[in-house]
Amino acid sequence: MMQGSEKIVAAETDESNDAQAIPAAPALDETTVSGLVEAALAAVAEAADSASLKQVRIDHTGERSPLALANRAIGGLPGAERKDAGKRIGQARGRVNQALKAREGELGEAELAHRLTEETVDVTLPVSFGPVGAPHPITAMIELMSDTFLSMGWAVAEGPEVETEWMNFDALNLHPDHPARAESDTLFVAPASSHVVLRTQTSPVQIRSLLTRALPVYVVSPGKVFRADEYDATHLPVFHQIEGLVVDEGITLGHLKGAVEQFARALFGEITLRWRPNYFPFTEPSVEVDLECFVCHGESVGNPDRPCRTCSSEGWIEWGGSGVVNPRVLAAAGVDTDRYTGFAFGIGVERALMFRNGVKDMRDMSDGDVRFSRALMGDAR
Repeated sequence: MMQGSEKIVAAETDESNDAQAIPAAPALDETTVSGLVEAALAAVAEAADSASLKQVRIDHTGERSPLALANRAIGGLPGAERKDAGKRIGQARGRVNQALKAREGELGEAELAHRLTEETVDVTLPVSFGPVGAPHPITAMIELMSDTFLSMGWAVAEGPEVETEWMNFDALNLHPDHPARAESDTLFVAPASSHVVLRTQTSPVQIRSLLTRALPVYVVSPGKVFRADEYDATHLPVFHQIEGLVVDEGITLGHLKGAVEQFARALFGEITLRWRPNYFPFTEPSVEVDLECFVCHGESVGNPDRPCRTCSSEGWIEWGGSGVVNPRVLAAAGVDTDRYTGFAFGIGVERALMFRNGVKDMRDMSDGDVRFSRALMGDAR
């Protein structure tokens, strides 16, 4: 245990340590306070970076800074002196804080500019890229075809791929004994008695448009269709069509010819078309559209020395069917056939892509090889 004299010595030592831990408050007269402010402002101005400015802030505005201690000492002054001292100390601390804020902004801008200069990336350096894909040429072709008709003021219509037999056949004037309705040609979702099929054409979209849209109707309907075809170089069981339908007052075969010729020029440039009579249940009269062979341009016809495999030396390539809409089709959709007439056409997207890009095998379009898509995309858009 400590004796009495040891306790006194220990107490004096503790008081000495406290005096060193908390500096004595400076005098509060105007000269002393001005000196503290000038010292703080000088330290702020000399701070070279944000780290040193942080230390200046601690030294001159922290809890143990001279100005903070002076502010604490105000409470011990007589009432007459307390007001003047408080105003003097408050103004001093305000000047120091403003200087700190201004210097902080200056240093921040300088450091940001330095980082932007020093941390630049050389964008000319070689970099490695991953494999680049491409839109499928069929998708690009459908977009091109649709855009062509959109520019003519038409609308793009879509419909379900699973259709009722009435929409796919009956409404289009295909009688129950028509060969196209046999199971050898049509894919039924369930037994034939279900009357539900995978659509064999996009023509049901035209019927839906007549049933749901106000007349006149100008629509084009691209989409996927399904048939029980062989999978070979020129046939696919799943392929794409784009069909157009116009129903308005005074529509004639001449309007059909103008629209299809404009469509052909948008896809193939200046090209000659041939119109041949044909038969389709849903149009009357019906015409088949042929394109002049884009390989031989007809020079192989009757010329055994220059045969053409593309058109079999006939000079023409079958492109699609068209005609004036059969009044029975209009009547099935509730259209007044005494007032309205129309035309329709159908084009195979894969066949158009073959003509436009020289594709020899349709199976290349369904193999999913991105090299095929990249090779054609320069021409397919």
